Order: sequence, then structure tokens, then C-alpha cells
Amino acid sequence: MKITVFTSNQPRHLSLISGLSAIADEVFAVQECNTVFPGRVADFFRKSDTMQAYFARVIAAEEEVFGHIGFLPANVRSLSLKIGDLSSVDMACLSPALRSDLYVVFGASYIKPPLVDVLVDQGAINIHMGVSPYYRGSSCNFWSLYDGNPDLVGATIHRLSRGLDSGAILFHALPEREAADPFVLGMRAVRAAHHSLIDSVRTGELLALEPVAQDRTLEIRYTRNADFNDAVAQEYLARGLDARWVGERRANSPARPLVRPRYGAGA
Repeated sequence: MKITVFTSNQPRHLSLISGLSAIADEVFAVQECNTVFPGRVADFFRKSDTMQAYFARVIAAEEEVFGHIGFLPANVRSLSLKIGDLSSVDMACLSPALRSDLYVVFGASYIKPPLVDVLVDQGAINIHMGVSPYYRGSSCNFWSLYDGNPDLVGATIHRLSRGLDSGAILFHALPEREAADPFVLGMRAVRAAHHSLIDSVRTGELLALEPVAQDRTLEIRYTRNADFNDAVAQEYLARGLDARWVGERRANSPARPLVRPRYGAGA
């Protein structure tokens, strides 16, 4: 089996590539890269004391769950791009990666035509870090915590669509049910998404799942990157949310419709 993944270069993205390589003969990894020191280095997120404090927590949680950056397995062929460049690359450059059996998108920039048309036609899968249709757009798991909804920290495995995070849903993946630090909870949600997707590919279940259209009436918040700024991050950090808060909120959360929910790394 050949798998192509459009992703990025943080430890969580490298982990997905490595996981897919374990069930594939060959993996094509198209990586849109940015700094591995967000907050300290100006890039996708601005450099500031507040962003440095916020992303220090993110980086620590990511290292706890996924480890450090490192080299990829031998059966991975990688192409490195600057974030945002993917839709401007000539399709001929991508042609070796466009003859695969499965296409996965995780953490790439918004993909435009003609590439998105090819991927949609091939039934590409998108891992959206956020529980759609409740949270769509950018930094969704942050916003679910910000809104006091840790039960909606998770991922949506859905068909890639031309609209942002709007494709039909195959299943939801959520972190283990026990309490956890909010930053770790978010990374555990990523891990649950990876494991559940890889397992469903390995068993062949993924191809048998009937996609479920998103109910847009359930949307709580749609966010853009510009919505996450120093003032919002500072306010969030000042709340001092912890594992106890997560556990209490999750235990008392309302029942919400989900699609084939899977929990934890063994999902």
C-alpha cells in the first residue's frame, strides 16, 4: 500500500507519518514547515512573552505525548515546503505522490484547486483537530476549552471537502475519559485521532464506513487564526485550568450527538 500525507513538521505530525509508515509499503510525506519554537520565533504565530508562555505549555504537552522531533523511517519519501506554499506548487512536482492508495491531510494549510480537486476525487481523508460541526476553523480544541467544553476536545475524521472542515464525517476520535491537564488533553486527542485512523486503515474498516453529513445547526464557534491573540491567550492562562477542572466539566457535560466516537490511544 502507498499512502500520501499532507502535513507539517511538529512532533505530532512526524508521529502520524511514522505510524502510517508502519502499515504502508511507502509513504509520501508532503510537509509544510514552520518553526518548532512557536512563541519564541515569529512564524505562523507571533513572537511575544504571552505566546512564549502559552506555547511552552503546548510544547511540553506535545513532548510528553509524542516525544521530540527526529528523523523519519526509511520507507518515507518527504518533500519539505514553507507553510502556505502547497497550493502554489506545480502539480508536476507532486505527481509521484498523487498515485497512492490513500491520501491523508493533517495540519496542512488550506488546499486550493487544482490539488484539492484531485484529492477530493480520490476520497482523501482529513484529520480536523476539533469536534465538528461544533467547532470548525483554527485552534478548535483551544476554543472548546476556552468556552468551558472539554468534552468537545477531540478530532473529526472526515472526507476532505472543498470547504473548510465541512466534509462528511467518518468518525470522531476523543482522548481517554480520565481527567488530564488541558494541554495534555489536547495532545491526547491528537494521539487518539492517529491511532483510530491508522487502525481503521490497517483493518480495512475505513473503506466500509458510510460518511455522515455534518449538521451545521450544531455549530458553536467558527474561528480563524487571527482570533487567537495575546489578549485571549493571556486571559486563558490566567484562569489556571487544571486536570480537576477538566474532569469535573467532562463528568457533567451534556450528551451531544457524535459519529461513531472512539476514545483513547487504543480507539
